[in-house]
Amino acid sequence: MNKNATAFIVAAEEIFGTEPILNRDDITRVVNESGAPYPYWLVTKGEFRYDRGQYKVPPSGLIVKKSKTIVKNSEQDCKEPETEMAYAQPAQVLEFRQPKLIDESDNAVPEKYENYVPFGFFKDMRNIVSSKMFYPVFVTGLSGNGKTLMVEQVCAELNRECIRVNISVETDETDLLGGPTLVNGNVVNRDGPVLQAMKKGAILLIDEVDRGSNKLMCLQGIMEGKPHYNKKSGEMVYPKAGFNIIATANTKGRGSDEGKYLSQILDDAFLERFPITVEQEYPDAKTEKKILTPLINDKSFVEHLCQWADVVRKAYDEGATDEIISTRRLVHIAKAYEIFGDKMKAIQLCVNRFDEETKMGFLDLYSKVDASVESPANTASPTILTGADEYGRLNGVIGTSAKP
Repeated sequence: MNKNATAFIVAAEEIFGTEPILNRDDITRVVNESGAPYPYWLVTKGEFRYDRGQYKVPPSGLIVKKSKTIVKNSEQDCKEPETEMAYAQPAQVLEFRQPKLIDESDNAVPEKYENYVPFGFFKDMRNIVSSKMFYPVFVTGLSGNGKTLMVEQVCAELNRECIRVNISVETDETDLLGGPTLVNGNVVNRDGPVLQAMKKGAILLIDEVDRGSNKLMCLQGIMEGKPHYNKKSGEMVYPKAGFNIIATANTKGRGSDEGKYLSQILDDAFLERFPITVEQEYPDAKTEKKILTPLINDKSFVEHLCQWADVVRKAYDEGATDEIISTRRLVHIAKAYEIFGDKMKAIQLCVNRFDEETKMGFLDLYSKVDASVESPANTASPTILTGADEYGRLNGVIGTSAKP
């Protein structure tokens, strides 16, 4: 122990006795009353942690030493022995591991969404997660079709912790596995989300994995379910039972030919670590109605929105339009309608993100599905979204309720 650490220990013993167990408030009290430096060594080193938020102070080794009798000459009586206080310094221990930041994070079980409607791969995903096997899953599909929400709601239903990390081209080994960081002026090692999930036996949700670079290759051994040697702390991390990796992406790791997503081409060796790939589709119209019904108190509006989105998606599949109406965007429209109480205003605000032609085409198409609204588009001119319009007529959606 150095001088500052010993000063704190002695001060703590004077207030709380030998080898006290202190919480953060107690530590602050000792510092304030004694003037001793704050003991960062006590709260950052795992060896002193007694329980969550509690730390055991080591003994100070304070002893009393008696000095020899001091005699000036033979005619004088011996004086009382003088005493002096000294500190017995504990033996120095060499630290081969870097001090580690104690994980005091809250429970990571996602919040259960009351109105969530399971569909698609939900049941199978639940079977995988409940098995507690290490079985990585790659989930791919267009944006806004509920990939991430499905994984979170599976974990919420099973009361399993889920640690989500969003990937970008800048994500590197330190972001994933952790590394040295400064805490109150001290350098300590911080576990990244991957190591935290391994130690907790949690589900690691790697979101938008196809945005990552070759730096994701640092996960190769972990992707095989093997222990990981943390070279930055000298610790061997063993995956706890229940640990699993689920990745979501808009592509299959081969980039985006359409240019819709800023996705990267992932290494084949990385992709091969995923035993299965799930192709997540948008929910069918029946399921989508169940999703929107609790959000909109207007059954006809729900019906028309689902018809509209279905026509657009089928037209997209046929190459008649380059854009699509996702389930997420329908939920956005539902919430906008709850705020503004105006159908076309809610739809227009939520499709303004598209280019002008596509936006006006979507609005015009909706007015052909729902006869109760007027299109802001110029109805005297030909329909802009001609492919989707024609597709809707052929499938009987447009023309049954359209205005003459």
